[in-house]
Amino acid sequence: MFIPRGKSSWARATGFVYLMYFLMAVAGQALLSRGLVRPGKGVNVISVLLYIVLGILLYRLLRPAGSMLSLVAALFNFAGSAATLMPYFRYSKGRVNPLLFFGMYCLLIGFLILRSSFLPHILGVLNAAAGIGWFISLAPLHIHFLTVFVEIFGFIAEAALMLWLLVKGVEEQRWASVARYPEDEGLEIQ
Repeated sequence: MFIPRGKSSWARATGFVYLMYFLMAVAGQALLSRGLVRPGKGVNVISVLLYIVLGILLYRLLRPAGSMLSLVAALFNFAGSAATLMPYFRYSKGRVNPLLFFGMYCLLIGFLILRSSFLPHILGVLNAAAGIGWFISLAPLHIHFLTVFVEIFGFIAEAALMLWLLVKGVEEQRWASVARYPEDEGLEIQ
């Protein structure tokens, strides 16, 4: 089993899970659009499970920027994921739009990145704006052009964070200076 050693390795592992989520979500939608409902739904369920894992990893990574806020963000990830999965398991009575939770999740992730000193603030601005965009797309006056713009912007914001984590990781010295958790004592920063 691969256990990342440095904080940047944890960040890159998080970026890798993010990439797997993106690939599975796109594959699931592609299968559904071709009429392959059962495989498409199966792949979508896997993508949601990957998003839950991503929420756990981002919680751990962003915890130094605010442990309680990071926990609340993770809980919004779980709630949005549960709302997404409910129709797949025939629990669709009183269905709640998952964007309500994912909008708050992106907003909080953006805020945590802005509070951090180990990730670029532009990633925080992009993710917070994407979260606000998800809320706007829930407005009663549904404007198709605006929804498409919000979806594209949300994709760009999350893709930017994913790519940054994959390629750059985090600034380890800054992360280490703010993160002092007993369970991290055995992990060496390389």
